[in-house]
Amino acid sequence: MGITRRKFIQVAGATTAALAITRPAWAAAGSAAVTADPEAKGMLIDITKCVGCKMCSMACKEQNKLTGEPDDGLGAETWTSLKVVEVEKEGQKVQKFVRQQCFHCLEPACASACPVGALMKTKEGPVIYDGSKCIGCRYCMIACPFGIPKYQWDSPFPLVRKCVFCFERLKAGEQPACAAACPMGATKFGVRSELLKEAEDRIAASPQQYVNHIYGKEEVGGTSFLYLSDVPFEALGFPTNLGNVPLPSYTWKAMSKIPGVVAGGAVFLSAAYLLNKNRTQETEGQDHERGHRE
Repeated sequence: MGITRRKFIQVAGATTAALAITRPAWAAAGSAAVTADPEAKGMLIDITKCVGCKMCSMACKEQNKLTGEPDDGLGAETWTSLKVVEVEKEGQKVQKFVRQQCFHCLEPACASACPVGALMKTKEGPVIYDGSKCIGCRYCMIACPFGIPKYQWDSPFPLVRKCVFCFERLKAGEQPACAAACPMGATKFGVRSELLKEAEDRIAASPQQYVNHIYGKEEVGGTSFLYLSDVPFEALGFPTNLGNVPLPSYTWKAMSKIPGVVAGGAVFLSAAYLLNKNRTQETEGQDHERGHRE
């Protein structure tokens, strides 16, 4: 089954139109932000309470039908992992367990860098992903300051994959699977503003137990996932030189330097990708129908 020139031009034209429609929002500084919602949700992760049971990762795996394991580290099939870090505390070597997943930034760099709007920040808090729009440019992976989005390198039709904050569960009035599964209260779900207040109260009540910093309160403009720790965050591998300015304010400055030929290449490749995907699906459908008849 061949690809006609007419069909290719039609798909390329549609893709170009989509890029043109998306570009004004993409080009605007801070375009990834949404109107602040006082009820926007968040998560408070208290590293002092985590015992490394990995229930959060296993719950994530079951909820999202993933095949990766907690010990694999973050990947296309592991959206929540647990990293074991050995640190020195009071002259002794101790192990700390650090949950890793998307931070769901208040103004996400990944969404601002995406030229087709495949990533979007919702007013409820999650940064969600629409694979049907994705053209595989992987700008989101480059833009993320935490290195979170992962690519399905081994798939013929790869997608970008990451934690989506159990968005469907939130819409149904349920808490994320990871928070529901945590037996020690190390992961707490709630309204972000209320979680911030609780984190501040915990530090004030036990200043000897906690580092006097809530990670995610202001980093890169703030994140929906907040962390408390009893050892310095840099010792746990958290990036601590990100600053407090939302990264989308820098995105357009960088993206505007990309030559027009790259945008043209994106159009060409995405059109070819869509056509090839169409052809493969049609062939598979015909093979299935033929096998059914036989």
